[in-house]
Amino acid sequence: MEQMQRGRYRARLGAGAEDLRRAQALRWLCFRARGEDAPADGARLDADAFDALCHHALIEDAATGTLVACFRVMRFDSGAGVGRSYSAQYYDLDRLASHPGPLVELGRFCLHPAWSDPHILRLAWAFLTAMVQTFRADVLFGCSSFAGTDWDPYRDAFGLLRERHLAPRRWRPRIKAPQVIRFARRLRLFNPDRARALSGMPPLLRSYLALGGWVSDHAVIDRDLNTLHVFTAVEVGAMPRRRASSLRLLAQGAPDPA
Repeated sequence: MEQMQRGRYRARLGAGAEDLRRAQALRWLCFRARGEDAPADGARLDADAFDALCHHALIEDAATGTLVACFRVMRFDSGAGVGRSYSAQYYDLDRLASHPGPLVELGRFCLHPAWSDPHILRLAWAFLTAMVQTFRADVLFGCSSFAGTDWDPYRDAFGLLRERHLAPRRWRPRIKAPQVIRFARRLRLFNPDRARALSGMPPLLRSYLALGGWVSDHAVIDRDLNTLHVFTAVEVGAMPRRRASSLRLLAQGAPDPA
């Protein structure tokens, strides 16, 4: 299978049940490993019904084959299909239903906690860019997660999102989940500290925002994964020109996920 390699790391599409299981094991480690709550049957996997509908990307150490990062993507021909997305479980996406072009949902993006090399994230974005190009997608969307369900430590981060990065009203998701933090309303008079805000944001969300991304006006309390998350999207045609050019250069020599 075709793949992309940058330095010591390679990115490729998963092929078969074993690759999926490896991705699910890394996801469990990143999203569900909480000491005492390991499953009694020993199956330490993060798996759901969406896995069968997605393409799974694996980022590996080329020398050893160690899985250091992974993500999954699902393509929709137009906004009419986004009601079947993972994100639609938590957000009312009816406004996006009128979007005429293809969309790609990014999910379960995670980095192995023992690996912190920034080249891993760069390769993951290069590979993702190649997939978005192949799918001719106009919008990349998903959920960006903050660790834990207490929003107070992230007050500056949410304040900055409210101040600079809220979704355009024509696309903005409405509330659907039973438990949410309406941060845009609650922080109307709050003046965030930019340095604290950026340090409190997960790397994936910072990457989205650097590409001109926008977020929902509320965060969902997800007790299953012990996270707070915001709906996040990037309109491909509206990305800053320099950032878009850099991603296209990184993605040269990409595989075809079809």
